[in-house]
Amino acid sequence: MPKALSEKQQCGKLLKFFNCSLLRDHKVVVDDLWVRNGKILDPKKIFYDEQMLADVRIDCGGLLLAPGFIDAQINGGFGVDFSVNNDNLLADLKHVAKGLLQHGVTSFCPTVVTSCPDLYRKVLPQFKKTEGGADGATVLGLHLEGPFINKDKKGAHIVECIAEIKNGMSSIIDIYGSLENVAILTLAPELPGANDVIRELTGLGVTISLGHSMANLCEGEEAVRQGARFITHLFNAMLPFHHRDPHLVGLLTSNKIPAGATIYYGMISDGVHTHPAALRIAHRTHPKGLVLVTDAVPAMGLPIGIHTLGAQVVEVTGDRAVIAGTNTLCGSIATMNQCVQFFYRATECSKVEALESASLHPAQLLGITEKKGTLDYGADADFIVLDDDLTVKATYIGGEQVWKNPDLVLCERHN
Repeated sequence: MPKALSEKQQCGKLLKFFNCSLLRDHKVVVDDLWVRNGKILDPKKIFYDEQMLADVRIDCGGLLLAPGFIDAQINGGFGVDFSVNNDNLLADLKHVAKGLLQHGVTSFCPTVVTSCPDLYRKVLPQFKKTEGGADGATVLGLHLEGPFINKDKKGAHIVECIAEIKNGMSSIIDIYGSLENVAILTLAPELPGANDVIRELTGLGVTISLGHSMANLCEGEEAVRQGARFITHLFNAMLPFHHRDPHLVGLLTSNKIPAGATIYYGMISDGVHTHPAALRIAHRTHPKGLVLVTDAVPAMGLPIGIHTLGAQVVEVTGDRAVIAGTNTLCGSIATMNQCVQFFYRATECSKVEALESASLHPAQLLGITEKKGTLDYGADADFIVLDDDLTVKATYIGGEQVWKNPDLVLCERHN
């Protein structure tokens, strides 16, 4: 079998992936996928306008092709902690980006948890938005989870670094320095001054997420009116649902969401952070807003033992990661492929719903559906090959095969 074409080798070549099913337009259809120069093409234009045959035909063996996964909250993995400053930050980022390919992740938002200003000023400028490829998944921008959160819902965050919004946007800049590489920012909406910065940050193109919060529903609704559109790891680090005040969970069914706006919410579907019944409740209540995230810590991909998350010592025991010496969860060690599979089983949803929760929905949240999260014509050819159990068998970025399970055979035929 010939080796898959590299990006340089396939430049300008017309690729046809056949004998496959595609996840497109919210359904699975039997069709071919046409790719050239990293983009998905409309075959009608090829047939009628260009009257061309494919340069390379790839037999997919009846497998499913779906948009690549997008992880909007990942703290690290494979021994790397995004919240620690060291001399190898860029190499560490690339190490994680490369490792994610085997789990179907083609784009991600490196997440930095609550830290002190000196760390933000050293780390943030180095985590630039970068296009993916054979060297790793696309970096869509940072997710800053804190430090403008509620101390009473700090979870695993360092309390000494939690900050207040005393002077509006000046407080934001004083802590972070530059926001140039930031895609998502999690804060607690009940903090004094929060609504003003939500409005300004939204105007700058930053997606605001509500989390690590003691907010009631009214405070959450006001934050949404100011531009917030995401809830960080629903059910975790927030007040629980109550029939007299459902708190932030109530945003899933609120009738005070601005016209045309969609509230999205992150779910850690690792079998530890969220009970299967809670997954089902959230999904059946508001399926179109559900965004699967790993919230993975550096211990993802590593054996049982002691690791770090920011300034915290983390202990991995079996299927969970906790602050050493406590029972406090501090992120997940599950991969995105595992989260998708667990979600599919736990909720008994369709394969389309499970896959779109890890691809289309995060792309919609970030406003990048013209390029990511779909197999629409004109979109980036970032896709994954899956079997009937939704196990990732191969990963493609820009039409280039960047990872493949050794057991998978995809026959290429060159014209």
